[in-house]
This record gives sequence, C-alpha cells and structure tokens, in this order.
Amino acid sequence: MTELDILVRLLAALVAGGAIGLERTYRGRAAGLRTYALVALGSSLLVAISIYAAGGAWAKSGGGDPTRVIQGIVTGIGFLGAGVIIKEGFSVRGLTTAASIWVVAAIGVTFGAGLYTTGVIATFSAWVALELLRRLEARIPVHSLVHCELEFARNTPWHEEAVRALLEGHGFVVTEVSYVLDAPSETLRYEMLMWSRDDNAACRALKQTLLAEQAVTGFRIVPGRD
Repeated sequence: MTELDILVRLLAALVAGGAIGLERTYRGRAAGLRTYALVALGSSLLVAISIYAAGGAWAKSGGGDPTRVIQGIVTGIGFLGAGVIIKEGFSVRGLTTAASIWVVAAIGVTFGAGLYTTGVIATFSAWVALELLRRLEARIPVHSLVHCELEFARNTPWHEEAVRALLEGHGFVVTEVSYVLDAPSETLRYEMLMWSRDDNAACRALKQTLLAEQAVTGFRIVPGRD
C-alpha cells in the first residue's frame, strides 16, 4: 500500500461524504456538505493509515490495528450525532441527520479499507434512503403525536368534556390530560397528548378556532413527529 493509494481512498471518501452532505444542505439541516465530507474523510484517513501502519514498521511495535481504529470511530461518531438531535417538548428533530452521519462514517471506513465498489453502492443506498424514501414516507398515512396546551381564566374555564369535544371535532384523539392551576395569573391550563392522522391541516384548523374563541387566554400546539 502506497501513499498514492491512501490519497485515492481519501478522495473517494471525500466525494461520497460530500454527495450525501449536499442532500442534507439542500434540506437545511445543521450538518451539511462540509460536516459530511469531513466525517467521511476523517474516517477514511484513520482506517487507511492504520492499514498502512499494520503492514509497515509500526506493526512491529504492536500498533496499526484497523479493527481497533474502526471501533474508536464508531464510538466517537456517536458524540457528533448526539449533538444534532434536538428535543423541543414532545418533538424530536435531528434523528435522521444523526443516523446519516453515522452511515457516512461507515462509508468513509469502507473507502479507507479500499473497498471502492462497496463504498459506491453504500453511498448510493444512503442517498436513496434520504431522498427517495422521504417521498415514500410522505405518502404513508401516519398517526402523529401532538402536544396541546389550552389556558382559560379561572372564573370562566371550559369543562374537560367541552375541551375534548372541541379537539375531537378537529380530528384529534385525546389520550392523556393533565391540569395546572396558575395562582398568580388565575388561569387553568389543560395539557394534553393527542393523535391525529393529518397533523398539519388539523393543527391549522384548531389554531384558527382557538384564535376566535374569547374564553381561551392562551394556547400552544406542538406536533411531535420525528
């Protein structure tokens, strides 16, 4: 294995990581072209160097074990992936980005090991999962979790039955209800978990209804799909 071999592997990993990163950049994700290219490049470099070392003078001192390097990459990339996962209430975002970063690291390892055909197929497969499966996922009817908070003045609260009827009339199925009385502001707040088959349209319609309702002093609607 020569330095030219290493450079070719690095270039292949850089291109593969950048190709997947372009899709993430286009989607406006926090981790984009540069992040993905660097992850693939770094993974490829570490594996290629360890293989080079295993066959050279470093091997005599017990270093250059590619499997230990790969284990370290798998462990370390988890911290980078965790940094792009954001939880807001019941909504979790960044899981796909975190998973794709992990896959890009594996693709970098593949190119670093000199498996070009496997690396190209893995890159194409990752792109299919990110782009084409996104379109398929959008067509699949799903039940989306929605977190809803409604506030009423303490002296004119709605009864729970009326609140449930309002939400069910907009296509929601209420599963959990909790109650909070805020003494300083004299408001009663209902906090609910509910499901909907069409969270976007249902949430927009519910918002318009609540805006027109004088008894509602405040509300919060948070769709919780990943």
